[in-house]
Amino acid sequence: MHRPHFSRAPFRALVSAACCAVLGAGLLAGATNATAKPAAPAAQAAAGSKVVGYFTEWGTYDRKYLAKNVETSGSAAKLTHINYAFGNVTGGKCAMGDAYAATDRTYTAAESVDGVADTWDQPLRGNFNQLLKLKKKHPNLKIIWSFGGWTWSGGFGEASKNPAAFAQSCYDLVKNSKWAGVFDGIDIDWEYPNSCGLSCDTSGRESFKNLMSALRSKFGSSSLVTAAITADATAGGKIDAANYAGAAQYVDWYNPMTYDYFGAWDAAGPTAPHSPLNSYTGIPKANYYTSATISKLRGLGIPASKLLLGIGFYGRGWTGVTQAAPGGTATGPATGTWEAGIDDYKVLKTKCPATGTVAGTAYAKCGNNWWSYDTPATIGTKMTYKNQQGLGGTFFWELSGDTTNGELIKAIN
Repeated sequence: MHRPHFSRAPFRALVSAACCAVLGAGLLAGATNATAKPAAPAAQAAAGSKVVGYFTEWGTYDRKYLAKNVETSGSAAKLTHINYAFGNVTGGKCAMGDAYAATDRTYTAAESVDGVADTWDQPLRGNFNQLLKLKKKHPNLKIIWSFGGWTWSGGFGEASKNPAAFAQSCYDLVKNSKWAGVFDGIDIDWEYPNSCGLSCDTSGRESFKNLMSALRSKFGSSSLVTAAITADATAGGKIDAANYAGAAQYVDWYNPMTYDYFGAWDAAGPTAPHSPLNSYTGIPKANYYTSATISKLRGLGIPASKLLLGIGFYGRGWTGVTQAAPGGTATGPATGTWEAGIDDYKVLKTKCPATGTVAGTAYAKCGNNWWSYDTPATIGTKMTYKNQQGLGGTFFWELSGDTTNGELIKAIN
């Protein structure tokens, strides 16, 4: 899921208390060319080489993860695209998430991407201005505004009643002259069309396709239109609930959220890796693994080049575990830095170092806690799979989970 942690974990992730306080709500927190297939934007990276990282709006608060950190970690030079998470969807329209964080927060020289402090009278401050500075340092870097996520997907049902009006509202917001040059397109993170996430949607199987068609018609072929989509490959599951194959013609690519398959929302276990690449003996649910997701989407006729492989820069864990191998019982979620049952890779690599691998990802038992997460080595395994499948690239949730020197994004590259 993409939650504010929130997360990708695109997540079941939740927002920090500070973010929540600012947002004031949430978990912890037909046009003639509508059916035309879009031409690939000229600057778009070749299939296989895309590296898309989520940057969270609320990172400016408790996490203290700023656009400057994308630069100093070396990640900016390795990214092809940043997904800015999240804009809200409310009243049938795209809306700002946290306007203070996005456009108003004043940055000191020490916090700023280019070492220049904001002034009181400059027209644009906040994350948007810092991302503009990041783009000036990296002219080929594209930034996409992502809307929805786990917390804010409840508004898509209303939006789907008038897709053209929704698309117009999104275009007007994304392309607003006040932040001209920041955004190269829009990403839709609807969790989940015609199915259940934080709330349940009953808009019908075609609603997602209709929404994406309207967005492509409005944004045209010169802007990126992408979507984060479910990884549920079970028979009759979330992939089957919406017409993702029909909508594929309108998107530049999909980000199937191939993480959060398992986690401590099942408090008693069994322990299982949250981002398995393959099946394994004892997996708690059939077709709940990355290669099953990719296989199902490709089987629907979605081109491999329009599918990116999802990586979580975080782990999920249980406590009260006595068995080192996967499949053990537990008593609840392990303690995490921001939220129970989840923690960043940068924390886990030292707090609970990996002790084994299963299904192409890593796990660790330390004391009575059990965690699963990807490491540079298991990301290497997944990149081999990505190349073998001819996928369009890789995306991850999210940048602040990496180490200060960007060891996970280096593994992707």
